[in-house]
Amino acid sequence: MWTRRGSGCVSEPDVWAGPGPAGSGGSRLPAGTEPVARSPITPPPPVLVIEGWEVSGHRAAAGLTLTDLTPLAKVQVRAPAGGHAAAELGVPFGRAARRADRTVVAGSGPGEWLLLAAPGQGPALAGWAAELAARSPGELVTATDVTHGRALIRFTGPAAADVLRKVCGIDFSDRITPDGAAFRSSVAAVATDVIRLDTDGVRCYLLHCERSSGAYLFGELLAAGREFAIETDGFTLPGI
Repeated sequence: MWTRRGSGCVSEPDVWAGPGPAGSGGSRLPAGTEPVARSPITPPPPVLVIEGWEVSGHRAAAGLTLTDLTPLAKVQVRAPAGGHAAAELGVPFGRAARRADRTVVAGSGPGEWLLLAAPGQGPALAGWAAELAARSPGELVTATDVTHGRALIRFTGPAAADVLRKVCGIDFSDRITPDGAAFRSSVAAVATDVIRLDTDGVRCYLLHCERSSGAYLFGELLAAGREFAIETDGFTLPGI
């Protein structure tokens, strides 16, 4: 059984397209050209279009940053927890790992995985999952592309755990939630998948929630991190 869901949102055409803000490689979109998708989180200016998504081109200099990663491809896979597909996925419940192609695989629940990849890779991920199902006869393996139905936030910096403690009851110590941990909890009263994947030795969390809660969660994290001089950072490819 294979299902896909999600729909993009059309936004205003007066934005910048390219890898950087105006004056640093971006270019004004031709008249009549519009982005094809928009995150629920309003991007701070300058606004760019990357891979069809309206994103922020702001570059933060702070030690604690929030980045809207909603444009990333997101595919949810379900399969028997002890079956062949689970073994091939290779990531148990409660853990996350980055594959050689940079795809993130997170064991987000018993018999449930979340795959994250660069924008536009949703069909490829779902196709790979279909091949996985074919290699797992007798198992019910399903894949759902939730790219446009979910929000994704990256929270980076040494003080990220201190901020999360203010809005979540989980123990964010290295002993309980080390690098590579994945769990589902309430963050600022929002049901959220939390994935810790440090980058270049810097503490980093990925926060995945329903699209309708994305802007609220982003705003609550900004408010909670104000005392730590938090800043919004823009999206850059590959994003993961």
